Amino acid sequence: MLMELCFIEQLKSLPLWLPLLLLALGSFSAVKLLFSFLKWVYVYFLRPAKNLKNYGSWALITGPTDGIGKAFAFQLARKGLNLVLVGRNPDKLKHVSDAILAKAGNTKIKTVVLDFSGELSDGLRRIGEVIDGLDVGVLINNVGCCYPYARYVHELDEKLMNDLIKINIEGTTKVTHAVLPGMLKRKRGAIVNIGSAGGGSILPSYPLYTVYAAAKGYIDQFSKSLYVEYKKSGIDVQCQVPCYVATKMASIRKSSFLVPSSDGYVRAALRWVGYEHQCTPYWPHSVLWALRNSTPDFILDALALWYFLSLRKKGQLKDARKKN
Repeated sequence: MLMELCFIEQLKSLPLWLPLLLLALGSFSAVKLLFSFLKWVYVYFLRPAKNLKNYGSWALITGPTDGIGKAFAFQLARKGLNLVLVGRNPDKLKHVSDAILAKAGNTKIKTVVLDFSGELSDGLRRIGEVIDGLDVGVLINNVGCCYPYARYVHELDEKLMNDLIKINIEGTTKVTHAVLPGMLKRKRGAIVNIGSAGGGSILPSYPLYTVYAAAKGYIDQFSKSLYVEYKKSGIDVQCQVPCYVATKMASIRKSSFLVPSSDGYVRAALRWVGYEHQCTPYWPHSVLWALRNSTPDFILDALALWYFLSLRKKGQLKDARKKN
C-alpha cells in the first residue's frame, strides 16, 4: 500500500505536458500505421497500371521459353506489344512464338538465339542488329539460373559456378547495355530486372544458395543505381523481388496462395512496371516484409539454414537414386 501511494505521488510530481506528449506520440504512431496500411491497399489493389505502349511498341524479353519469362511474353502480347524473344533454344523460341501468334495474331515477333552461359559477343551483336530501328520501350531481364538443389559453396562444380555468375550477372548487365542507347535516344523506356527474395531485400541470408543469392544481390544494386542514373532521362528501372513462384527453376510444380503460378505472378508484376525502383508485386509475398522487419536476423538465419539443409538432403537422395 505504501509503495502504491509513493507511485501516485511521483505521478503527481510529473510535469503536466508529459502525458500530453505521450498521447501525441501514441496518436502519431497510430496515424503512421494507418497511413502505411492505406498505402499498401492502394498500391496493391487500387493503383492503376501504366500503359506500357507509351514506353514503346516493342518489348525485349530474355529467357522467354519457360516460367516467368514465358508468362511475360504472353501477357505483353495481349497488351498489344510486339516482341523480341531472346533465348538459347531455337525450337522452344519457335514453339512459344507460334503459341503467342495463335492467341494474338497481330503481334510481331522477332527471335534471337543466345546461350547466356556461353560466349555472348555474337548474340549481343545479333540483338543490336535486330532492335536497330525498333521502338523497344520495355526490357524484361528475366534470364537466370539457380542451383539444382541446395548445397554448400565448396560443393559447386566449376560449370555451375560459372553459369551462376555469367547468366545472372553478365547476361543481364550486357543486354541492358545493348538496349539502353535506343531508350536514351527516344527518352523513354522501362527496364524490369527479376531479382529474388534471396538477394538480401527480404531474407538477411540465403545459405546453401550463396552464389545465386549474391548474384541476385548484384541485380538489386544494379537496378537501384540505374534507376537513379536514368530517371531524369525518362527511363524507369525496377528490380522485382519475388519469393517462390511455381516454375521449373524453383522446382515447384503446383501453385498455391503463397506460391503463384507464373501467369499469376506476371499479372501482378505488370501493374508495378514504371513505379517503385524495387517491389514485391504479388501481395501475399509482401507479408514477408512485415515478418522480416519484426524478426531478429539470427532467427531468420537459423530457419533458412534448417530449411535449406532439408532441401539439400532431398537433392542428395534424388541424385543417389539416379546413380543407382
